[in-house]
Amino acid sequence: MTVSHTPFTATVLGLPRVGPRRELKRATESYWAGRIAADDLHVVARDLRRAQLTELHSAGMDSVPVGTFSYYDQMLDTAVLLGALPPRVAGIADDLDRYFAAARGTDSVEPLEMTKWFDTNYHYLVPEIDADTVFALHPQKLLAELDEARELGVPARPVVIGPITFLKLAKAAADQSGGEVLDRVAELIPLYVDLLGRLAAAGAQWVQIDEPVLVTDLSEQEIALVRRTYIELAAAADRPAILVATYFGSTGPALAALADTPVEGIALDFVSGSTVSEVAAVPALASKLLVAGVVDGRNVWRTDLDRALATLGELRGAAGSLAVSSSCSLLHVPYGLAAETALDEHLRSWLSFGAEKIVEVQVLAAGIGKGADSIEYRLTAARNALAVRAQDPRLHDPKVRARLDALGPESIRRASAAHRRELQAERLHLPTLPTTTIGSYPQTAAIRLARAALGKGEIDQAEYRERMRAEIADVVALQEDLGLDVLVHGEPERNDMVQYFAEQLDGFAATEHGWVQSYGTRCVRPPILFGDVARPAAMTVDWITYAQSLTKKPVKGMLTGPVTILAWSFVRDDQPLGDSARQVALAIRDETVDLQAAGIGIVQVDEPALRELLPLRAADQPAYLEWSVNAFRLATSGVADTTQIHTHLCYSEFGEVIDAIAGLDADVTSIKAARSHMEVLDDLNAAGFDLGVGPGVYDIHSPRVPSVEEITASLRAALKAVPAERLWVNPDCGLKTRGTAEVTASLRNMVAAVKAVR
Repeated sequence: MTVSHTPFTATVLGLPRVGPRRELKRATESYWAGRIAADDLHVVARDLRRAQLTELHSAGMDSVPVGTFSYYDQMLDTAVLLGALPPRVAGIADDLDRYFAAARGTDSVEPLEMTKWFDTNYHYLVPEIDADTVFALHPQKLLAELDEARELGVPARPVVIGPITFLKLAKAAADQSGGEVLDRVAELIPLYVDLLGRLAAAGAQWVQIDEPVLVTDLSEQEIALVRRTYIELAAAADRPAILVATYFGSTGPALAALADTPVEGIALDFVSGSTVSEVAAVPALASKLLVAGVVDGRNVWRTDLDRALATLGELRGAAGSLAVSSSCSLLHVPYGLAAETALDEHLRSWLSFGAEKIVEVQVLAAGIGKGADSIEYRLTAARNALAVRAQDPRLHDPKVRARLDALGPESIRRASAAHRRELQAERLHLPTLPTTTIGSYPQTAAIRLARAALGKGEIDQAEYRERMRAEIADVVALQEDLGLDVLVHGEPERNDMVQYFAEQLDGFAATEHGWVQSYGTRCVRPPILFGDVARPAAMTVDWITYAQSLTKKPVKGMLTGPVTILAWSFVRDDQPLGDSARQVALAIRDETVDLQAAGIGIVQVDEPALRELLPLRAADQPAYLEWSVNAFRLATSGVADTTQIHTHLCYSEFGEVIDAIAGLDADVTSIKAARSHMEVLDDLNAAGFDLGVGPGVYDIHSPRVPSVEEITASLRAALKAVPAERLWVNPDCGLKTRGTAEVTASLRNMVAAVKAVR
């Protein structure tokens, strides 16, 4: 059918939702704690949404996304929309509590599994689809947010995750294969048709259907399924104009198939892979609205407006009409630069956060609508900032580059794992099934108060150091009391496992208010990597050696690996990522050597983000895996064979990087396995993995204390896949976000389970 529609000219694909001061985070956690009612939480959410809608409309956006708001996660929202919550939460009567139970779990309900959203640091909840799942439409949330926007006079464009992406990212139950899950798209199409009709009746002129899975490798059969699906959706009798949004890469062969359907618009990411030549090769785009993502929605660098304007100029002749957009949702960047008063002024002039990106979209839309002369002063400002950045001496440190150039192949090699295992056993004298934790312990109120007092100047560094030492002493004493075998210092001095190191490394800058949602109410402030990286001084040695002085048991040195530091930072875009990884790895290598010299026998270098940076296309993955593995080995191969190297990985589907995990050559790898029920161990065995492994025996992200019996069952399942001499026992992640009482009870049960199994 033909839908009457008016093309728009300027938009963004999505919005952050936690609030510029994390207002939603605080309100949600207050609701969980019983300090506020659901109505109070809804008021905070409504006010945040309305402020954003008004801001975007005032900024000149003639199409504004609605429906990207979420109390926890948009994939979870889509599961609610389609009636696909797991049966185990069905008994919870209240809608909001049922929603949060699926996200976080309860004392008696396991949460949905969590993993990374494509190659970003955002985590989504994985829907579970089994043979008994009966899909049903529940559009109340989206319709309410559409009504809210229309009442404000905002040209609202509802946004929903598409059926192909939803099913491709869902998890099949044990009785249903992955292929069968995607085959169930036929059951979803009538629901989406129904939704389109309701949105049209509510006044929506456009609807955005997000299909980021189209930028991944799809089979010919899957691409054909995409085409059939959107032909059927576009055939709906009453509907808004359909914009299919892709992002995080090039759509490749899926673009022609999608363009060969009656949808009215397609959004492409021209920052992460789409090109003018790809568009020119698809004649069917000449009748559609092309929403060109030329403003980077994932990184914080100022847009080269001249380059973006040139790209837009080339695209004008290849599409029926053209709109300017962010490359993806602004969920992945901070709200705005206005609050960052402490940033170096030169660096600040190079940056663009969410508010600035909205302005860049509007400026570029004006440039293609009224001509470049109309935005000349904006173009001049951008040119000047880019020129200043290119000439800054901090971008090139000759000493760092000379050190890296001098390194040979031996810099990433250690002796055989068997030889190291023998030497380490003689040194450490650990029992069978050694117990440990991942690194962090609860960030108590005392820790937060001390950090705030230091920031306000109410206490000095000496007083702060003494307070942190007291926290370390408490954590060591707790672990001794629990009977753990390998201890940690608890990381009380660390605000974040990446930011802490970035603040001590040359080439990085930290923000004051640059919060970005990682999952649910978990927010981080990614550092900004802007120059060459060097370590001026030791970063952790004093804290670790103090903890070691309190116990005769081994204490692990705790470091963050180079790949994770990059993945959880906003990285420079003027050199290959692998080059930056080598610089960070060299700094971490210096720290491991200093820890060893201070008498620390175990050093853990965490790489939880190894999988998330994996390129989405298989053809691009080998090069990434080579430099990422080599960066880890550069960071960890400077120590003696008697020093035991640990690493930790989490929040990912590991199947695609199993060989890389083995290639890290860490003596012990702890890995998230609780929510996936130890499935990763089978993958490791299939790859011939023969190093130490610590699969998480309980899920720390659920607010529940696992029983001894539950952990015992996890251990026995692990022992079916891993011999006892290589198996370590630990939670599946750090304990920073949990409460002390909960952690104590859980770890006590973990130790009791180990004793029973031993």
